[in-house]
Amino acid sequence: MRIERQPAFVLHARAWRETSLLLEVFTREHGRIGVIAQGVRGPRKQALRAALQPFVPISVDLLHRSELARLIAAEPSGPAAGLLGDRLMAGFYVNELLLRLSARGDPGPDLFDRYHAVLIELAGETPLSWLLRRFERDLLERLGFAPPWRETADGDRIVPEQRYRLDAEVGPVATPSGAVAGRALLALADDRMPEPSDLRALRDALRGLIASHLDGRELVSWGVLAKLPSTESGGQARRSISDDPSDQ
Repeated sequence: MRIERQPAFVLHARAWRETSLLLEVFTREHGRIGVIAQGVRGPRKQALRAALQPFVPISVDLLHRSELARLIAAEPSGPAAGLLGDRLMAGFYVNELLLRLSARGDPGPDLFDRYHAVLIELAGETPLSWLLRRFERDLLERLGFAPPWRETADGDRIVPEQRYRLDAEVGPVATPSGAVAGRALLALADDRMPEPSDLRALRDALRGLIASHLDGRELVSWGVLAKLPSTESGGQARRSISDDPSDQ
């Protein structure tokens, strides 16, 4: 099957043999695809290699005849998201979420559009913690992993002052203490940013929910983000296209 002029983003890339790359490409109409980009690390392919960086919207032509497609052509279709510092690391976290939770070949134009939107948001001024919680919510919903945010496993309405744990199988379960307040779940459902203390608890609750779908292996980005300073002002943190997040 030949795929032409397909909107896409590179989620991850690593060196393969002497001059090639193995890519994970997220396309709008065909979902995530494993791609071999042959000969792109040579001195005459700098422009093409630059287009194959994460966070750059591209248009790709692929020849897909086996588990891995072959890259025929790629060119930028818009400006790269200008991500620096902790927002750059958050971008890699978003990419890792897609890599670990989505299945290859599962088309989802709405998820592609949401991913494109979050890259634009990352380059803006929305508080990073809230931006990531919203993307986690939307990703879980689009993949069919999200619990009901407004009611418990028993069908009762969420009570703002009650505490809940998020069970991956049945949804929110009332608990005497700890976990996350109902008001935070309701705020998430209403797309309203909770109070800072509730936002931290919501992060931990969503992290537990995501972890339940990772077959016992945590996301590398969680450890990286935990080591970042609290500032969101930027900095010059950078990562090469060939860096593998699992090595950090």
